[in-house]
Amino acid sequence: MVIAITPAKAADEQTYTQPFQNSTTTLSGNSITANTYFIKMDYWDVKQATLNLNYQVSQLTNGDTSDITVSINGVKFYSFRPENKSGLQTKSVDIPTRLLSGTNNIKISGQILNSDGSKAEVAQTPANWFTLYSGANVNFRYVLKDPEMAIKSFYDHFSGPDTIVNHNSVISVPKQATNDELTASMYALAGYARVITTENNQIPVTTFDTSKAKKADYQIVMATYQHLPKKYQAAVSRQDVAKHAVLKTIYDGNKHVLLVTAATGKDLEKAARFIANAELMKETSADTKNVSAATQTFTSDLQYQGSRKLTSTGDQITGPKHQESTYFVNLPTDRTNADGSKIRVHFRYAKNLDFTRSLATVYVNGKPIGSKKLTAANANNDQLTVNLPTGQSLGNSFVIRVAFDLEMKDQSDSDNAQTPWAFVEPDSRAYIKSKPVTDILFSNYPSLFIKNQSFNNLAIVRPKTLSDSDFTTMTNIFNLIGNFAQSNTGSIQFYTKTPSKSVLREHHVIAFGTPANNKFIKSLNSKLYFKYNKKFTGFLSNEKLSIESAYGQTVGTNQLLRSPWNKRLGVLVVTAAHSRDVAMASTQINFQRNIQQYTGDAILVDRDNNHYNYRFKKHKNAEAKPTVTQTIHKHSALAIYLGLAFLMIVVIAYALFLMFRKNGQRIGKGGRSYEKQSSDK
Repeated sequence: MVIAITPAKAADEQTYTQPFQNSTTTLSGNSITANTYFIKMDYWDVKQATLNLNYQVSQLTNGDTSDITVSINGVKFYSFRPENKSGLQTKSVDIPTRLLSGTNNIKISGQILNSDGSKAEVAQTPANWFTLYSGANVNFRYVLKDPEMAIKSFYDHFSGPDTIVNHNSVISVPKQATNDELTASMYALAGYARVITTENNQIPVTTFDTSKAKKADYQIVMATYQHLPKKYQAAVSRQDVAKHAVLKTIYDGNKHVLLVTAATGKDLEKAARFIANAELMKETSADTKNVSAATQTFTSDLQYQGSRKLTSTGDQITGPKHQESTYFVNLPTDRTNADGSKIRVHFRYAKNLDFTRSLATVYVNGKPIGSKKLTAANANNDQLTVNLPTGQSLGNSFVIRVAFDLEMKDQSDSDNAQTPWAFVEPDSRAYIKSKPVTDILFSNYPSLFIKNQSFNNLAIVRPKTLSDSDFTTMTNIFNLIGNFAQSNTGSIQFYTKTPSKSVLREHHVIAFGTPANNKFIKSLNSKLYFKYNKKFTGFLSNEKLSIESAYGQTVGTNQLLRSPWNKRLGVLVVTAAHSRDVAMASTQINFQRNIQQYTGDAILVDRDNNHYNYRFKKHKNAEAKPTVTQTIHKHSALAIYLGLAFLMIVVIAYALFLMFRKNGQRIGKGGRSYEKQSSDK
């Protein structure tokens, strides 16, 4: 759990606990290694950093002890020997602050030693002897540095994990924002959602007059110029926004504002795309930035090109016996692996191995898929290429482990832990053929609405009049979508009324609200899995759930439909009879940890925080239009049968033709002979 204490003035000391992203991991081998990462914000003056570990060591044989070493950014700074007992153990270690950088790598190494008198040597180990539990973290004690007027300084503070956890970051818009202003605010929210490191907190989008906006120390004020409060219009003139949008920092004591305004909604959306580009925001050292139609705001090209590097700098592996290096491969969220994928590992290793027993093995998600023996002849330049299992979907992320069994001819005579060794070269790659994931299920959400890591033509149909609950719903929806969208180049457009048929045929649709404040949802009632009663005051029972009439008025639903206007597209409907219950339903689609609980196409949430998962669709896939190649492949057997049938018809027809021709010649000869005989008479 993220803990942030004492949100006080900048001069006061604060604490922040940053949890590691690791899951519980069990390690085996006589020498084990686990890596994890954490960040330190540049605006922290760190006084103390404490590493907190939760682990378990399997009971060892008499005379065996385990030795654990902790390193940060390649520098060893602490070693200890866990107690030889079963059960959970904890350890708190102070990290030297001089070794901290912006992004930090914690490496935990361990080995089992066999003590024989005064001599200690690496021992054969039991399987799975060390378990590192989730919940490990680093606790910081620090003093905040005041932000500078530069936009990049505001960006760092606004997006900082401690700022967000303490609810000190907010995006605000006019009370009844226009569709263009809402579109701009969602671009901005999505841009921050993709870079923030907190898993359980988000940046709310709200209106100028709410307590959230007034309490926040860091605020992005976003509106067209005519909708700005007068105090902000005084900071930027109408002439300043005549030809372009303006970004400007405005500080008043402990309140820090980034004003984002423009004369038109189109220019405001352009400015929002600038804000959603972390690289541009971190590079802007001025306190004012003009963004015109000609300003390049697109993010770096992140499209998947068919392969992924396993390591950018190469990985050194040292020590005898079983050693491993782990790599994580992520595909775009809207894709999964296809048949024909392979992994190529290029490596070298020491020449003093026992090559009769030394191996290299590649694992995918814990399963071995290929190995080879190491040889002295290839020690300086070896490689292993393995094919991924066919017909097996690995999803859009999986783990590759490269393991070396580095056996020595006589390890007992060597006490050098740096020998033997192996090195994984930086040109090692995973060549992953991919295919789109088209399942219209929450197990594929929000990937369904993402294409090439950006928004996939989203039409958002919202209530005409927005309440505080509606802003909460919007924030929840776009926090998760933004977390998956790695590019700011996609399309979002808000609608108050039912979009045109041409828009519906070409866009994924997200509709939220009640039937009373969103007529589009009312028109979809016959398509919903959980349908409203005739008065639209509550949900009716269906084949999945019996719903008591009063209960049906107090539940919220998320429903993923196949688009009635285009079978290849999806429609997300977040709805309830009351706006508060719509917001309640949206809490299940705001973070990855929540959405991963659901695999169906409908979620129901009640006011007692009970939530249920249902599957209504018999066919989960969107009906994507097949390519010519896919069509031929799908109907290849039929084509073969038709071809054979056609060939048989041709053969039969030709045989009949020859038969009739032969008979015709006989008849012809017989006729001529008869005529000749007749003439002789």
